Amino acid sequence: MSVLAANPHDPVVVRAGDAEHLPEIGHYLLADASASNGALSAHRIQLARGADGAVPHRHNHSSELFFIIDGALEVLVGSEIITAGSGDFLVVPPCCDHAFRADLNSTADALIVITPGVERFDYLRQVARIRRGEAGRDSLLTEQDRYDTHFVTSPAW
Repeated sequence: MSVLAANPHDPVVVRAGDAEHLPEIGHYLLADASASNGALSAHRIQLARGADGAVPHRHNHSSELFFIIDGALEVLVGSEIITAGSGDFLVVPPCCDHAFRADLNSTADALIVITPGVERFDYLRQVARIRRGEAGRDSLLTEQDRYDTHFVTSPAW
């Protein structure tokens, strides 16, 4: 659960036990754009060995930052696949196709930040519903502009 900042200069604090957990996709929702007055959106992922994180997509208006807390994350960046390990930091700029998953031989624990922020929690909740079989993937196609998440195909992925 995110706490709405009263003004742009207030800190945003989300206690670990207060973060909404979406176990179907391994996400912990930390701060949506409304909580940070548009500065960023942040969530943490914890993925099992080889588990999918996100299909190929791009953000037209935001950069996506990955900080690997533990394990290894494979990240598609353009047409290259980069394996990022514990302590590594990676920034994917706007309009760059990307995707991510846990390495086949490792779990992955990572902090993901999108800046400037986009209201993404409802997008992630919908992805969880899709994984549970409660909605189809097509349900996100009409929402690509709203979430600045535009699906792409990638021969490298």
